[in-house]
Amino acid sequence: MNHIECVVFDWAGTTVDFGSLSPVSAFREAFRAYGVEVTEAETRAPMGMLKIDHIRTMLAMPDVAARFEAAFGRAPTDADAHAVYAKFEPALMAVLDRHCDLKPGLLECVAELRAMGLRIGSTTGFTRKMMDVVEPAAARAGYAPDAVVTAEDVGGKGRPWPFMVFKAMRLLEVASVGAVMKVGDTVSDVKEGLAAGAFTVGITDGSSVMGLYRAEWEALDDASRARHRDRTAQVFRDAGAHAVIRDLTELPALVRQLSGRG
Repeated sequence: MNHIECVVFDWAGTTVDFGSLSPVSAFREAFRAYGVEVTEAETRAPMGMLKIDHIRTMLAMPDVAARFEAAFGRAPTDADAHAVYAKFEPALMAVLDRHCDLKPGLLECVAELRAMGLRIGSTTGFTRKMMDVVEPAAARAGYAPDAVVTAEDVGGKGRPWPFMVFKAMRLLEVASVGAVMKVGDTVSDVKEGLAAGAFTVGITDGSSVMGLYRAEWEALDDASRARHRDRTAQVFRDAGAHAVIRDLTELPALVRQLSGRG
């Protein structure tokens, strides 16, 4: 039994920005501006990583690398990754403040967790500059975790490294990884949680893995939603997640179950 003392949430796709609209659109725009078209599926595959690592991972994908070579007559280099990032960051910053809406059930979930005495941490693939937009917007809407950790706070070692989780534990004075639950919406989140030794949970609805924006999700009938949930849950299970929930309303019950809180 895990007596959970702390839940470490991801941001985009988990607690804010249903479907991770802002980073997906900015990545695709940055690659397009550099001269290479990328698909939404290619863009979402590394989601959750530090953004420069995300771009490096995309450039290493065989199909993306082939399109790059067709356009430039050579293989992509790390300098190209930084050049794409130079286009990505302003593209993201231009739209980021429009996509800080809280996901359904977040405030109620956090209130319930805090009523149980839990601390609320967070880790992210966003940089500190990006979080300077997202964090205040979320706070104005009522969500302010007790700790916000970026890869810059741990020497650039973002997901799938475990160090952001460890930093959150130190800030929140949590002594054991056995008392930590990591919740996220990407395979990178799952890898981060597992690497840290935390109980790791994937969330399906509004996740980057599912890849549906809120209007698309709300337009689906129940059978279609069930199919998308099943597909997404299997991705998380294949990545090693200890549990999968549909949305944040299910999280407090899972914490109670694990902690024997009844």
